[in-house]
Amino acid sequence: MKIEFIFDTVCPWCYVGKRRFERALAMRPGTRADIHWRPFLLNPDIPLEGIDRRAYLDRKFGGPARVQRVHGAVAAAGETEGINFAFDRITRAPNTLNSHRMIRFAAGLGHEADTVEALYRAYFCEGRDIGMIGELVDIGQSVGLPPRTLEAYLQSDADIAAVMNDNARAHRLGVNGVPCLVLEGQYAVAGAQEPDVLLRLIDIAREAEAEAALS
Repeated sequence: MKIEFIFDTVCPWCYVGKRRFERALAMRPGTRADIHWRPFLLNPDIPLEGIDRRAYLDRKFGGPARVQRVHGAVAAAGETEGINFAFDRITRAPNTLNSHRMIRFAAGLGHEADTVEALYRAYFCEGRDIGMIGELVDIGQSVGLPPRTLEAYLQSDADIAAVMNDNARAHRLGVNGVPCLVLEGQYAVAGAQEPDVLLRLIDIAREAEAEAALS
């Protein structure tokens, strides 16, 4: 079953959604999942060096009180999924282009899912700036990516167009928020849905797959 997980690396609900999706898949052990992690750039206009996160969030949500409420809701959801969000440790709002390029690089070496998880943990739990190439190389090395090759790749223009094309494709498909799951190219659900919702989607796709095989 082809599954596309459309996400951004600085989206906390995507991290929650990832964990819930993994729980749902574990409840259907017979599912042969071919997972593709697709980029969605929430803030493509942020400069490559990033910006101050507190100022950015205050502008986005209308002040620190609103930001605190949003963080509280995400942290509560994360706790049930084993995620210890440490929003107070995050000082920069990064441009996520290079982090998505690193995921693409990792896919060629069989470390795509591990890299997604490592990026989320580094940013949301450790407060690391995943917009900086040096940080990305360290994170990549922790999951088995070759540091020198990865650094040379990130310093180049390789796959910039591919990431931007995938982002544009998501918009053409009508995706306007993440996370978004697309199964078999036709069954989709948006948001960090609970596993029971995801299970229904998985079952629908599996039934359709079985019917197609019989026909």
